[in-house]
Order: sequence, then structure tokens, then C-alpha cells
Amino acid sequence: MTGHRHTAEIEQELTLVLNAYTNLTSSVKVGFSAHAVNLVRGILSTSHVFFDESKDISEKILFKAYRSAYPNEPFIRLIKQKTGVFRLPDPKIVIGTNYCDVGFQIDDHMNRIVVMCALDNLVKGTAGNAIQCMNIMCGYPETSGLEFPGYFPS
Repeated sequence: MTGHRHTAEIEQELTLVLNAYTNLTSSVKVGFSAHAVNLVRGILSTSHVFFDESKDISEKILFKAYRSAYPNEPFIRLIKQKTGVFRLPDPKIVIGTNYCDVGFQIDDHMNRIVVMCALDNLVKGTAGNAIQCMNIMCGYPETSGLEFPGYFPS
């Protein structure tokens, strides 16, 4: 699916981050797809970010960028396993939680970064996000009432 309603917002925010971290005045274009899959709840999205082949892009550089962008975000988890079933974000892992799992792979053939994100749209997307914002506004610990690890067995 193309033309998602949040694509412009994603491009706007990524452009701000790019320009802040690199001192450039460039704009970012993103191909974004929210997948409609047979889930009771949850969202899995895929974004494709194309880069200039002359740029030195590696997993290490990307992990460093993500970690520096979200150093104190308790509900952002970077997912990247070398083996196993859950090598990338999966909606069933975040069901019932306020977590947003983010993972990526580099596709050197197409000079792109494929970013995947999974979240529970009924918790992180609405109610959990509201509680998280209320906690911050009222001076409570940001994670109060939101640290449920999820329903999926670990």
C-alpha cells in the first residue's frame, strides 16, 4: 500500500533529525507501508529509506544513530537478532504493551535501509500513550502503570 496518511509526518520528522545530526539542509523521502495482516490488534510497518551509494552506511552506524536518538526512551526497543524466529519486530510480541519495537536491515543491492516497526495500536497507539503523557505531565515516573511485559511467552 502506498500513500499512507502519516508519510508526510514521518518525512518531516526524519528531515529535522537528519539536519540536526549532520548540519545538512536536505529533505528525506520515505516509502512507508502499514501492513494489513490478520491480527486482533497491533501494527507492523515497513519504511524504505534510500541512500546515496557513496555514503558509508553500516549496521553499527545505524545502531549508534538509533541509540543516540532514543537514549532515555523506556518504551523503544531496538530489535536485531542474528538467528531465531524474532530477528525483526513482530506485532505478537508487543500485544498488551506500551513498547514500540524497531528493527532494520541494510539492502546494499538497492542502497536502502528497510526499517520495521511493531506496536500495539490499542496501547502504545492510544491508551498507553495517553497514560505515558499524563505521567510526564503530572510528574509521575514515565513508566508508571505501563511496564507490562506482554502476553507472548518469552
